[in-house]
Amino acid sequence: MEAKAIYLDEVDSTNRYLLEYQPAEGDDATICVADFQTAGRGCGSNSWESERGKNLLFSLLIHPTDIEAREQFHISMAISLAICDAMQSYGMKDVSVKWPNDIYWKDKKLCGILIENRLSGTFIRDSIIGIGLNVNQDVFLSDAPNPVSMRQILGREFNRDEVLRRILAKLNVCRCMVDFTYMRYNAMLYRRGKGFFTFHDASGDFMAEILETDRSGLLMLRKQGGEVQSYAFKEVQFII
Repeated sequence: MEAKAIYLDEVDSTNRYLLEYQPAEGDDATICVADFQTAGRGCGSNSWESERGKNLLFSLLIHPTDIEAREQFHISMAISLAICDAMQSYGMKDVSVKWPNDIYWKDKKLCGILIENRLSGTFIRDSIIGIGLNVNQDVFLSDAPNPVSMRQILGREFNRDEVLRRILAKLNVCRCMVDFTYMRYNAMLYRRGKGFFTFHDASGDFMAEILETDRSGLLMLRKQGGEVQSYAFKEVQFII
């Protein structure tokens, strides 16, 4: 995947920048990287804290026109695994995917991902993948409960451009292997196979174990009484 690169000192949001960007005809992909975001976005109304020049803040615009809208979760799986693979290539252990696409180290959040797809009929016309990866930040000042950075985990500074290159190289592999990516994504799920944990849904708190996600991205949980229930994004919350 050849990506045209746009580097910005400051922007409100790299996702928003690419939403308004008009790529040249024939461009395979476009990547927007910023040193600082004034309105970095998480899911919903959440914001993303990042010290200027310390972390990796970028969005990737791709045109996966061979992926049907009902298969769009493959994009989420591919980028989640690419980041996990890149982290493991640095020797990081205990990295996992907190469904649907937060990247965790143990019980701490290392990376957030925001994906916005635009459709053409029943297929995806383009996809904007926004990523905030904590790289060299030492102190987090927001009320986010559990942030962590690569520097805090591995004890050294990292070249952000080199980290980005590793992620993009891993993404090229993950995009091409749909069935294998699905199996690996489930194998990397945070808390899967670790027993019963507390979750929260519209009915309140309950104990359940993670079984898997299906190919549409629904999370399958088995409750203590044996009932298996599936959840879409935002329908269930992890209690950490």
